[in-house]
Amino acid sequence: MAPNLLILGGTTEATALCRRLDEEELRARISFAGRVERPVSQPVPQRVGGFGGVAGLVDYLNAEGITHVVDATHPFAARMSANAEAACFEARVRLIALTRPPWQAQAGDKWERVPDIAGAVAALDRPATRVMLAVGRMHLDDFAPNPQHTYLLRMVDQPKGALPFPNCHVVVDRGPFSEAGDLALMRDHGIGLVVSKNAGGTGAAAKIVAARKLGLPVIMIDRPALQSRAEAHSVVEVLRWLGHDDTDRGV
Repeated sequence: MAPNLLILGGTTEATALCRRLDEEELRARISFAGRVERPVSQPVPQRVGGFGGVAGLVDYLNAEGITHVVDATHPFAARMSANAEAACFEARVRLIALTRPPWQAQAGDKWERVPDIAGAVAALDRPATRVMLAVGRMHLDDFAPNPQHTYLLRMVDQPKGALPFPNCHVVVDRGPFSEAGDLALMRDHGIGLVVSKNAGGTGAAAKIVAARKLGLPVIMIDRPALQSRAEAHSVVEVLRWLGHDDTDRGV
């Protein structure tokens, strides 16, 4: 039986996988959580919004005849990943995570590693500086206890409501970002400190490289712990997991 895939998306890896599946004429659809107004256009059918927890996802998998799920969500989307694990186990659907290894500190990096968002908030309890806060829209309110800083926020969508900081500047942009662009951005705003989730990959790495070149400290938030699961680190590995041999393309 030909596979019928559900891709839990929101990353550049998910988009690359969808394009390849479309080229291979494999049946697939992608689901977005709905946290951005303009999700990246995909060559496969897409849906937006939650499933209603584990039970709702099980119902969806059964109703749509899904045979394989690829969790290509953000490495910090721990709840969705846990729900996918539980739902696929219950529905007896195969699951793999398409993810990227976390960044590793290199020579010249000035990282202060913290275990979670709360740790990053505590680490910002320091004299005022200009902070590039790269944690995503959902976590901005968590940083309100540190109003002494001037914050640079880069967001996919223009914020609709009031932001929790008395002094901040918003840049609306979508990655992947360039090293030259992030160097210029940090210099233009006089950034003295970067706060970042350890997302890994190349699409958001420019700010980490720029901080290294500028000698800036980085508060690096570790990834949430997840249960052991099958993982792939490339589209080719996912195709092989599907049993769709890719060697005829010379890969």
